[in-house]
Amino acid sequence: MDHETSTGHVTRKAVLRAALAAGMAAPVVLMGVPALARTLTAGEAAPALTPACDDGDDPTPPQTEGPYFKPNSPRRNSLLEAGAPGIRLTVSGYVFGLACKPIPGVLLDFWQADTNGAYDNSGFRFRGHQFTDARGAFALTTIVPGLYPGRTRHLHVKLQAPGRPVLTTQLYFPNEPRNNTDTIFDPRLLMTVRDAGGAREAAFDFVLNVPQDPGPGPTPSPTGTPGGTWAAGTAYRAGDAVTYGGPGYVCLQAHTAQAGWEPPNVPALWRLR
Repeated sequence: MDHETSTGHVTRKAVLRAALAAGMAAPVVLMGVPALARTLTAGEAAPALTPACDDGDDPTPPQTEGPYFKPNSPRRNSLLEAGAPGIRLTVSGYVFGLACKPIPGVLLDFWQADTNGAYDNSGFRFRGHQFTDARGAFALTTIVPGLYPGRTRHLHVKLQAPGRPVLTTQLYFPNEPRNNTDTIFDPRLLMTVRDAGGAREAAFDFVLNVPQDPGPGPTPSPTGTPGGTWAAGTAYRAGDAVTYGGPGYVCLQAHTAQAGWEPPNVPALWRLR
């Protein structure tokens, strides 16, 4: 898996995610750069974001449980075990409801194959559950799962908000050759994945079928004296440099600038130089 970049416009959920991520420590934020869109396999058309999470959008798609789920997994954020081979993987993100508000206390139960593509059906290796924190965030430390016949690389997860039905689904890795032949694969469930010094860091945000009263959009914070080269309506690409209110900023994610998304307001889009 190569170093991944993101493409596409920024949704309301992305701005909310950036606001939530501001000030949070890794691994919930991927080295200070939250993922704003799914990545694409070479030659693929852009799939629908999963999900864009505007008011009334569909929740994250369900997928089959498969034959290897076991209840009563231990509560833990790390599935790493001493001596177990594999490439270290951190998966982080948020769980939102239908109005793009984060949901605390959501149960997430993860299970996966080991680096050789085998599931532990007698014990609980590479199985564990956790709960989202007060900001709706989760973080899992594990290894990149191996391959086995008929399937592409994937993670299994069940999610349940308090008092709500269970969502069972799977998460996928971009640029995997078997994505094209796996009959279960759904590009809407692609994680955003990046290299991290011999390890991998991934991000995915879930939306559950939890009704919520629509809330106000994010309120821009004061930015001081405006001015500079940044301009609303401009299509910026990753790596573009601008100034705003004096300081300089580097674009982290491709987007079209809008009022309220000035560089100091959205650390997911701009990094101070």
